[in-house]
Amino acid sequence: MGNGMKSLVKQARELAAHYRIDDGRGFALKSIDPDDTGPFAKDDKAKAQDALAAGVELLSELQDRLYAQDKWAVLLIFQAMDAAGKDGVIKHVMSGVNPQGCQVFSFKAPSAEELDHDFLWRCQRSLPERGRIGIFNRSYYEETLVVRVHEELLHRQNLPETLVSKDIFTQRFADIRNFESYLARNGVLVRKFFLHVSKKEQKKRFLERLEDPEKHWKFSAQDVKERGHWDAYMDAYQDVVRETSAPHAPWFVVPADNKWFTRAVVAAAVVEALESLELTYPKIGPQQKAELAKARESLLGE
Repeated sequence: MGNGMKSLVKQARELAAHYRIDDGRGFALKSIDPDDTGPFAKDDKAKAQDALAAGVELLSELQDRLYAQDKWAVLLIFQAMDAAGKDGVIKHVMSGVNPQGCQVFSFKAPSAEELDHDFLWRCQRSLPERGRIGIFNRSYYEETLVVRVHEELLHRQNLPETLVSKDIFTQRFADIRNFESYLARNGVLVRKFFLHVSKKEQKKRFLERLEDPEKHWKFSAQDVKERGHWDAYMDAYQDVVRETSAPHAPWFVVPADNKWFTRAVVAAAVVEALESLELTYPKIGPQQKAELAKARESLLGE
């Protein structure tokens, strides 16, 4: 790794570290300001965009090594309130990645088939293969977020009544911790992102969607209804971070009121994650080298 790349990785690590949570005990969501822009001034958007561009370029090279090495898989999970910018982050941060090595899955309300399985099933079947980056736009965490806020959804899951107890969400946290430990032991690097948007900024973005006909498709009346449960969602997200943060599967609580900053932080965190794997291109043995030499000689002789 050249000095220039080392410098970029160091900068990425430092930027992402401010929002990384390895141990959620005592975490308070109010400790992260949704309007925070870290080392960048509010009028310093250009520098953050430069950092994003550098991160995207570096991510492209690291992803190429990940794909070639074919030993690790990377799972990126994105959770957020509506209009926090998940789609935009995924689009911009992964813009330089070879589509062949990246898979994106969006999890909406579960289907009848999915409800007839355990709550991890639909996400398990979409896990990334070795050498690939898998992106979950929402995930199994919905079972401790929207289902917790709207507990009536539990009754649609066809669970035996004796299993729907007051401890069900505590049990689901335990299941998720065990599942993510299992993934880590099997070569799946897990990174989780909560894009922390303020209620004020969400309102602004909703109104922008309503005022722009080309954005009407993004809006649902249900989005406004969910705002009525804002405090309950914030309590749920806080508990998710407290209960499921771990060194092998950290949460990044990323300020999301300024999209340009959110994207720079996420790019930095993904770069740091891939760099930590010490990825290298596969080395070939003497026999393969001899075969390559023969192939070269053959081509030159044409």
